[in-house]
Amino acid sequence: MTFESCVGCEVAAGTRTVPGGVLLREDGFVLHALADPSPLRGWLVLTSERHVRAWYDLPPAEAAALGPLAARVMAAQRAVLGAEHVYAFAIGDVLPHFHLHLVPRYADTPERLRGRRCFEGRPVDLLPDGELASAARRVADALRTAPRA
Repeated sequence: MTFESCVGCEVAAGTRTVPGGVLLREDGFVLHALADPSPLRGWLVLTSERHVRAWYDLPPAEAAALGPLAARVMAAQRAVLGAEHVYAFAIGDVLPHFHLHLVPRYADTPERLRGRRCFEGRPVDLLPDGELASAARRVADALRTAPRA
């Protein structure tokens, strides 16, 4: 893969704006809202701070930190956003950064946006940036006040 610019690097550096901005930096990862328009509030992404192609390429300390960090984020999404479930997707076809999509599902999430179909949102499904930013910041606030395991 060849990349002229890197969205992961741009988000981590703060040169690419995402709703709510960078929410957390911890253990080699950056937490942020989805960099593309989203049909679901609270869709967050844990991205490696540097180029690492896949989960299996993470250094041992980062690989060990990933699970507990993702679990904390998912718990916060459920607690402050009222998500009934949070999906975790690590696909790895687009960026030279490992990234884990943490996608909340709500009781009123339409069937056509559940599971992997969340990536197929139509223009009419996309939420305003302000709503996405507000949800992202609420999760970040919860993470700041919750103790680290």
